[in-house]
Amino acid sequence: MKKDVVIIVLLVLIMLFKLLDIVADFQLDIPAWHIAQEGVLVLLTVIATVYLSHDLMRRSRQVKILAQRLAKADKQIDNMTSQMRSARQEYSQAVSSQFATWGFTKSEQQVAFLLLKGLSFKEIAEVRQTKEKTVRQQASSIYSKADVDGRHTFCAWFMEDFIQEHNQDVATKAPANEAA
Repeated sequence: MKKDVVIIVLLVLIMLFKLLDIVADFQLDIPAWHIAQEGVLVLLTVIATVYLSHDLMRRSRQVKILAQRLAKADKQIDNMTSQMRSARQEYSQAVSSQFATWGFTKSEQQVAFLLLKGLSFKEIAEVRQTKEKTVRQQASSIYSKADVDGRHTFCAWFMEDFIQEHNQDVATKAPANEAA
């Protein structure tokens, strides 16, 4: 924007100097065609100055509006981030509560959380600094206590409510002929 202001100031200065030149030309009896030529240049400079000034003001208003929208979006993101943190904590507490209900040991709870995060047995063993065989045994114990047949069913158990809610939303929005 500073560049635009500089250009407008320069155009105004050119216009003023040209006007002074036209006044001087009148006093010196310069031919009319030369004065007309300089008059056209002054007119074009006026038009360019008005156009650029108008465009600069329009863009300034747009920038202010965008800045306000950006500030509003930032606030919404901050709110969503805190809501997501809160939801993550609630979900984590619900998962921990379910682990306690199933009677998982502390080690099994750690492995179960890492399974839910999608880590492989090898990765879990590295993170926990244990052998992969130990992690596999703990996973088998986890699946048995949770009464599921494997990792996918175990993970799906925690997603089922979310998926059912989504499926109900999809089912209520589906046309009648697709539901049949």
